[in-house]
Amino acid sequence: MNDVVTKRNELLAQKVIKGLESRNMSGYWAENKEEALKIALGLIPEGASVSMGGAMSALEIGLPQAVKAGNYNFIDRDAIEDKRAAMLAAYDADVFLSGTNAITEDGVMVNIDGNANRVSAIAQGPKKLIIIAGMNKVCSDVDGAMKRARNVAAPINAQRFGLNTPCSKTGSCMNCKSPDTICCQFLITRYSRHKGRIHVILVNDNLGF
Repeated sequence: MNDVVTKRNELLAQKVIKGLESRNMSGYWAENKEEALKIALGLIPEGASVSMGGAMSALEIGLPQAVKAGNYNFIDRDAIEDKRAAMLAAYDADVFLSGTNAITEDGVMVNIDGNANRVSAIAQGPKKLIIIAGMNKVCSDVDGAMKRARNVAAPINAQRFGLNTPCSKTGSCMNCKSPDTICCQFLITRYSRHKGRIHVILVNDNLGF
């Protein structure tokens, strides 16, 4: 990104980080994907058990690839035949890697899920949560974050998974009750009761959906 956009993003990120800190969460600014990866790996102790949801943002900075290649116990649900067992194992992991559908300028996160394995792990279970968020995920308030999650992230993910939902055809939320809907569970994370559990890395890039 050019210097003007980077400066704007950094200033906005510092506002988000201040909001996160007021909510008992930690925030970090990364000028690029490489810096984001370095920060994330610095938050994962060697030998830790690590799991993740379907985090495109984490994939885009190379985080799961680096974890697999490092001295960690990566719980790879794609390599485990029993998917339910893999998802349950994630709740007891030392570290859970995730993205977020949207985050407000004052540090509130909004996430939507179909099977709820991702949002449930964000809410409770893993000892540490590392969230990778491009600056495209930042919204002015919770209403804007919810609209982004429903009208940007959900339709794209429905299309990505080849689901037969109205939003996959129209490109925006139709508030459906389709059997294929991925808007089953909504999670708003406004505060962490456990200090040091939730870490959000804001990246100077457009990541995920």
